[in-house]
Amino acid sequence: MTKLRVAHSIKDEESISQKHASKRITVGTLRLSALSVATAVSALGVSQVACAELTWGDEESYQQESNYQQDSSIDSFMAAAIAADRGDVSALYNYEQVMSGGLFAMYPTYWRMNLDLNSQSSAAVSQFVRQYPDTVMAEKLVADFAETKAGSNDYASVRQVANLITNADASERCAVALGFNNGGDTMRAMAAKSDVWLTTKKQPALCDQLAMEMNNNALISNQDRAARLKRMLRKGKTGDIMALSSRLGTPIAYSALSEIQLNPSSFFSRFGREPASQTNQYLYMYAIGRMADKSYREAALQLDFDIKQDNQRAVKLLNDETRRYAYRTLGVQRMNHNTDDGFNAEAVDWFRNSLDNDFNFEEAEDYAMAAIRFGRWDDVVEAISKMDGETQKEAQWQYWLARAYEQSSDSSKRNTSKKMYQNLAKSNDYYGLMAKDKIGQRFDASRLGGSNLPNVSTADRARVMQDANFARAFALYNSEASRAYANREWNWAVKQARDNRDDNLIIAAARQAYDMGWLDRAIYAVDNTDRVDSLALSHPMPHQSAVVRYSESAGIDPAWAYGIMRQESRFVSSARSNVGASGLMQVMPDTAKYIARNLGETYSASRANSGDTNIRYGTWYMGDILGKLNYQPVLATAGYNAGPNNAKRWQPVYGSLAADQYVESIAFPETRNYVKHVMENATIYSSLLGRGQPITQRMGTVPAGF
Repeated sequence: MTKLRVAHSIKDEESISQKHASKRITVGTLRLSALSVATAVSALGVSQVACAELTWGDEESYQQESNYQQDSSIDSFMAAAIAADRGDVSALYNYEQVMSGGLFAMYPTYWRMNLDLNSQSSAAVSQFVRQYPDTVMAEKLVADFAETKAGSNDYASVRQVANLITNADASERCAVALGFNNGGDTMRAMAAKSDVWLTTKKQPALCDQLAMEMNNNALISNQDRAARLKRMLRKGKTGDIMALSSRLGTPIAYSALSEIQLNPSSFFSRFGREPASQTNQYLYMYAIGRMADKSYREAALQLDFDIKQDNQRAVKLLNDETRRYAYRTLGVQRMNHNTDDGFNAEAVDWFRNSLDNDFNFEEAEDYAMAAIRFGRWDDVVEAISKMDGETQKEAQWQYWLARAYEQSSDSSKRNTSKKMYQNLAKSNDYYGLMAKDKIGQRFDASRLGGSNLPNVSTADRARVMQDANFARAFALYNSEASRAYANREWNWAVKQARDNRDDNLIIAAARQAYDMGWLDRAIYAVDNTDRVDSLALSHPMPHQSAVVRYSESAGIDPAWAYGIMRQESRFVSSARSNVGASGLMQVMPDTAKYIARNLGETYSASRANSGDTNIRYGTWYMGDILGKLNYQPVLATAGYNAGPNNAKRWQPVYGSLAADQYVESIAFPETRNYVKHVMENATIYSSLLGRGQPITQRMGTVPAGF
């Protein structure tokens, strides 16, 4: 079963309720707890827990033994966390002594060093990593240190710790690359090129800095520079434009860019009298970008007019590359306005007018989505061909390539389409389920164990608590520490077990978490393995009686309710989003008031957030949205996430649209992925509930808006 992609790095992923929180956790709200590891293990029914032992000396290694039963360092964890929050270095030194040799020995040292990370030396950080190898806090400290030092331009320190970072996120990868780019190791710096060089989407500040500094990397060619310059002209990034154009030998002055920024129309009015220079090609792209920022429609009229005028000249002022990229700019900008202005096939036409061999991923993705929306299957094939080889192999684009080939009059392409569907159907993710329907297969939960929990041997159950990473995670879960600490340790433990290909350990840990009610981590464990399949763990059904009863009362499918709940909260009843949504169904306060009013109840925040009421409110609201959106579950799912009005705006104006085309063209990436996951979840839950319904039948067809 293909697993869900992980949105956050393993060491820093926090609970659903804190998904937008800062990377460095604030501990001011933590409360002191005296719950020991032994108490935690007793609650789990495990007789023997692991204990970590530090061996200090020449080797400075952190060695682990198989008996953690006497460990009590969790008793001091909360107090040390509070000391860290108030910046009490002296107290942290004391806790380092008190907690020495325990499972949580690394935490007071980490907190002390992290209070002023920029003042730490690479030697001290390296020593910490040697003392606590293969721990998430060692990984976090060295990665945070590299970011901090890169931000201070201390690249020598970055290089000294670079090889100790094993699970870098985007910003940390860029920090390491900056270190090498400024240390003469240009080849290692280029490892991050594909991530940062041509991207036009928002990225971490260090990645922006790396991309700019790569301009002077000896391995960057002028062809590379010209490709990036076009994107920067479209985005209007003045600093990059000036640096890149200068290296290309066609320097563009800030004054010229500033003048166009203030009044692009003035530039166009005099462009016909300007010489046919490369600098003017660049300035034209910049001007079209600035006009398109204000009005893609006005920019399109300007481009069409200029091309007609130019075609009458003996010597063209606009070369083919400039024309193509001007149309590309229009296509991208048009796709950014689909929610406000509705979809239009002109975006496909503009992308087709821009065809060459130089698309970045964002441009190719926009082209593909526009073509998918309007069933322009030849353009779908063209757009996917513009993506890099690895991206083309992803299930998403394999599915759409198969969909395009399926429409072909060429029998060989139709046969290829069937083979592609057969390959995709081996997985049970969104695209795998869609592919199953295409070749007449049926998803059967019983083949993956159904609702039967996996059997775990006594030996494997014991091994969970003999693993220091899992032992820390469970102890933290049973303490009053912020759940983010437990989640981080758990995610790291899963990664380590996965890297060791220890599936039995992952299954045993997930089963133990499930038995405790720690469902979100059980789900995480199964979703983040390649070979472990257990629907009982990955798709649990807590509160089943309430979910079924309230769903039927609201006139909705219980499987859909579970699909929403799994995606919204991972069954964490205390989940709270950064915008205030709460509970299992993540109901917003204003929505809860609306629901209570319609149910004739007095609104109470505490009651609305409670498990039973939250399920009742959430399922009622699902039914309410479903009724308002043509009883179309895909529309209603999009509406639950982005609001009913947005879901309506994305409907076709005329005729109907296949649901998969509607979903793939949803303008908000978050909502697009949300709908896919909910439909996948609901299909699996329908089989678990004995009411199996294929995903294509579930999704149906999206009607025209009214």
